[in-house]
Amino acid sequence: MREVTGFPTPLRAPREDAEGAPAPRGRDRRGMGDVKPRAVEPTVPVKLPRPTQAAIQRDAAPGGTIWLHGLHAVGAALANPRRRPRRLLLTIEAEAALEESFPKPWRLTAERVEKNRFQTFLPEDSIHQGAALLTEPLPPLPLEDCIATRTGPVLVLDQVTDPRNVGAILRSAAAFGAACVVMQDRHAPPETGALARAASGALELVPIAREVNLSRAIVALQRAGFWVLGLAGEGKRTLAEGVTRDRRMVLVLGAEDAGLRRLQRETCDELVRLPMAPGVESLNVAAATAVALYEIARGGPEPVAVAEPDTTGEEEETEE
Repeated sequence: MREVTGFPTPLRAPREDAEGAPAPRGRDRRGMGDVKPRAVEPTVPVKLPRPTQAAIQRDAAPGGTIWLHGLHAVGAALANPRRRPRRLLLTIEAEAALEESFPKPWRLTAERVEKNRFQTFLPEDSIHQGAALLTEPLPPLPLEDCIATRTGPVLVLDQVTDPRNVGAILRSAAAFGAACVVMQDRHAPPETGALARAASGALELVPIAREVNLSRAIVALQRAGFWVLGLAGEGKRTLAEGVTRDRRMVLVLGAEDAGLRRLQRETCDELVRLPMAPGVESLNVAAATAVALYEIARGGPEPVAVAEPDTTGEEEETEE
């Protein structure tokens, strides 16, 4: 018989392992030993193969061509009949995204590439989104054709040289129905991938007219019936006070550091300013353009979409 002492049975000491440390608790119900968490193996990033030397040499843009990059810029360029595309490089993801917004068939067949391929021909900081299009630059349109076939105000850029600013200005011009953007042949950025990327497709929508002499271009616009306002901080009236509703408008903007040059100032019908809080001298030229275009459009008719010039007689380039 078991002896009854009236005291509880003492607890047994936990089993110790071979090194004298208490054995871990928590055996499974089958008595198969301690349950230990499963080790998770670290994921090793997949290293893509380097592009071959032949691919690197082939990806260099030949003379007279440029690489556009970014889904919006590439999609808009493919949809523009005035474009002469040469090659289209897309990742799997970019091809699916581009087809969703711009359904096939496209004018040329895409080459399927990996993301590391773009580093061979684009600047290191390019946000390409896995899409690049090799194309010829758009031919500039004569100023006379721009104002005859399109409605809306005209923008004149006096030595605005930053391509990202010009791209942002084109985007605002498209949003507010500007007829065209006028720049100099010199002292103005050429068409580049960075400019097209900043324009986010607007480079294909708003024509650029390049003129040798901006003051002569302004005089030509005045003779065509336009009212020309130059944006300058010393303007006596605000832009809203200078806007007229019975004539088409021209807005002349200068670079941030120098502003409008003397000849352009003297040729404008009036210098106007944007009302700003004390202590703020000026806005970035792209931001100032957006505000000014909104003010011109405010209260006026809605922007009218104008069809692109007929290009059915032009030769269409296809994939090589």
